[in-house]
Amino acid sequence: VGQKTHPRGLRLGIIETWDSQWYNEKEYTQWLHEDLKIQSFIKERLSRAGISRIEIERVGDRCNIHIHTARPGIVIGRRGVEAEKLQADLERSSGERTIRINVTEIKRPELDAQLVAEAVAQQILRRSNFRQAMKKSIIASMKAGAQGVKISIGGRLGGAEMARSESNMEGRVPLHTLRANIDYGFAEADTTYGKIGIKTWIFKGEVIGRPELPGIGSPSSRATQVPTDSSQRRPSRFSEEEGSGARSAGRPRRRRDQDRRRGPRRTNHGNTES
Repeated sequence: VGQKTHPRGLRLGIIETWDSQWYNEKEYTQWLHEDLKIQSFIKERLSRAGISRIEIERVGDRCNIHIHTARPGIVIGRRGVEAEKLQADLERSSGERTIRINVTEIKRPELDAQLVAEAVAQQILRRSNFRQAMKKSIIASMKAGAQGVKISIGGRLGGAEMARSESNMEGRVPLHTLRANIDYGFAEADTTYGKIGIKTWIFKGEVIGRPELPGIGSPSSRATQVPTDSSQRRPSRFSEEEGSGARSAGRPRRRRDQDRRRGPRRTNHGNTES
């Protein structure tokens, strides 16, 4: 049986950090459930805003909520009306706690795994072919600069009676490499013939050394990207000045050494009749 783990949870404390940043031993359970309610409430209310993740920071009675979205205009509204309404509703539900909302725009939604998974789910809900939806999303992510993309879809694909899973991948996605910056997203499509789950992995690059873990509200690129192609990182054995001549010059010497070890070549002459 395969042992699978969350790609982000595996890298917590190495190149990733937590969505909720606070510490409280006495009211831990209460604050945890509050965070879950806040995240589900915002996701349901702003389902069309393309929200990738919601980060929560608590300092005393103040609660700072950072919303990462691909459409900040829907969250903020005209002259900030929608953001003020959302803030008032959250303060009313949480009691006397002071809540502040910060909105961060995701400039490249094609490199965000959660948004890619939700985009595939929306295409499946519009009754488009799931294979074409996977292929389009993978091509868009690779053009945006991803070094590897993998999408897996499971459920009653195409309305079939028996559920199955299919996946498509391009590039490389090293899940076991801890320094690899891999973004993971999950979404569900509620179709008339059942739920279809979509999982997405996007490999953005590797991290050299141990970077400082950023705080809440930092940009989405949490790792320093480095080239992963071996030809870009490893120096060539021969310099550019030597070129192919250095390689060709070494071959005859190698052959001469082999001939010396073998000794003189034997030739079999056929017997001729006199």
